[in-house]
Amino acid sequence: MLQFIQCTEQNDQNVRDELLAGLSAAQPFTSPKYLYDALGSKLFEAICELPEYYPTRTEALIFRSHASAIAQAVGSGSTLIDLGAGNCAKAARLFPVLQPVQYVPVDISVNFLRDALQRLQQQFPSIVMTGIGMDFSHELLLPDSVREAKRLFFYPGSSIGNYTPDEALLFLQRIRAACDDDGGLLIGVDLVKDKAILDAAYDDALGVTAAFNLNLLRHLNHLLGTDFDVQAWRHRGFFNAQESRIEMHLEAVSALTVRWPQGERHFERGARIHTENSYKYTQRSFTDLLEQAGFGRLSFWADPQQWFMVCHAHVN
Repeated sequence: MLQFIQCTEQNDQNVRDELLAGLSAAQPFTSPKYLYDALGSKLFEAICELPEYYPTRTEALIFRSHASAIAQAVGSGSTLIDLGAGNCAKAARLFPVLQPVQYVPVDISVNFLRDALQRLQQQFPSIVMTGIGMDFSHELLLPDSVREAKRLFFYPGSSIGNYTPDEALLFLQRIRAACDDDGGLLIGVDLVKDKAILDAAYDDALGVTAAFNLNLLRHLNHLLGTDFDVQAWRHRGFFNAQESRIEMHLEAVSALTVRWPQGERHFERGARIHTENSYKYTQRSFTDLLEQAGFGRLSFWADPQQWFMVCHAHVN
């Protein structure tokens, strides 16, 4: 059975207000969720295939190498809630070992998710699938059609790194609140490592990550009526060791003015729009976050190089 729910209506004015507030800030910024329009989602799929981008293949290796241990920790018959599901491929690879009763992919990119879920239902017709189009970055209110029993929130790919540590704690607390006493979390977390490895992962030689970041400007033109010229900007991606995070920015190639229906902003040459953070953790620092959020009985699995880890956490 397949069901698709537009759980929260996209309020165009709220989106415009949020984006304009960011672009008008002293240090302009946008939320990374706006990187994922239909084209952005496809570009991120391509990023995951790049040799420099280790998180996807390293996480996949961990799931393959420790599948039986993960399945034992999680148990079968879960309500698998896939946050930021994208093309649903990561969760689908776990279906044979986790054997979920219901699969609930959640994503802000509604049309992309709908297409992916329709294809997936044909492969796994015995699993009840309930797709939810929703921005879960500020609240996590699931419809009644999502089973309450054995909710397993799945958040792979180190997406938790997009939040500051304080924001990550609030996000994990929302997940904890959405679980009953038999619920849990299965999450991928990127670990601190050599700066050169991190820099290359977010500024690849082919320029796919650059295209992904620059596509944000095209998306802003659609959402706001801005007149960004993509060719007038360049991608910057690098590891900030002091903050323990990757930063992505868009940098003006020369002095320019960007206009929109009710305003404009001048950018000097070299001025930047901050588009994404990706915080990197140690096992200890992430354990502290989970425990503060109300999770316990933690299990960790990592690759041999200790570049990435997968964690399962039960509710306390």
